[in-house]
Amino acid sequence: MLIDTHCHLDFPDFDAERDELVSRARDAGVKQMITISTLVHRFDRIRAIAEAYPNVFCSVGTHPNHAHEEDVATEELVRLSEYEKCVAIGEVGLDYFYDYATPEQQAKGLRLHIAAARITGLPLVIHSRAADDDMAAILIDQSAKGAFPFLLHCFSSGPALARTGIELGGYVSFSGILTFPKSEDIREIARSVPRDRLLVETDAPYLAPKKWRGKRNEPSYVTNTAEVLADTIGVTRHEIAEITTENAFRCFSKMPRLAG
Repeated sequence: MLIDTHCHLDFPDFDAERDELVSRARDAGVKQMITISTLVHRFDRIRAIAEAYPNVFCSVGTHPNHAHEEDVATEELVRLSEYEKCVAIGEVGLDYFYDYATPEQQAKGLRLHIAAARITGLPLVIHSRAADDDMAAILIDQSAKGAFPFLLHCFSSGPALARTGIELGGYVSFSGILTFPKSEDIREIARSVPRDRLLVETDAPYLAPKKWRGKRNEPSYVTNTAEVLADTIGVTRHEIAEITTENAFRCFSKMPRLAG
């Protein structure tokens, strides 16, 4: 059993075959998945998808590249997260690779989402790209004001941010990037992450792993990322499934274990 801890089933890339995609994931051993919010004002669509599939759960939040489009209050995030299948806050964070939103807008949104994670106890799904130092500084500052659960999703940052996240109690989630030939630096970081903090994801429809490179990504493809992670840290594929699945249920503690 594997869990895709981060995909975007609400994206139009999947509109024509969402049923088939969910079935393919189940057939591949990906028994549960979490479809991640990027815009709070589209949460009704996210919630409808979670309602349609028993094994799909969701989050609520505003992606940093949309921070200039939404000014969502912490109270609204907390209210929406009360939906029974909402198991996380985010994705939110800092993205300096693009300049859709200013660093100040992104940091403000991040702090509001951190407050929601602290109040609800739901894990914060963090997006960090080309912003390692500022992300580490905010995590350290905010953790000092009160702990909150979090994970660094689709990890592609440097070892210092990974260490900071781990020291603060966070998880590190690896996507198809881990499988790319030029990603030895990411594989080296994966070797340094304690086994009880490892997660796998697709970030579908983006970043298909090497086996399907160039294709649209989908939740079933997380199997290849898990295989490469197993080889990277020196465990069997059965063991990596057990490790990452147990970690997913610990991190996303509101998500139930489904039978079958």
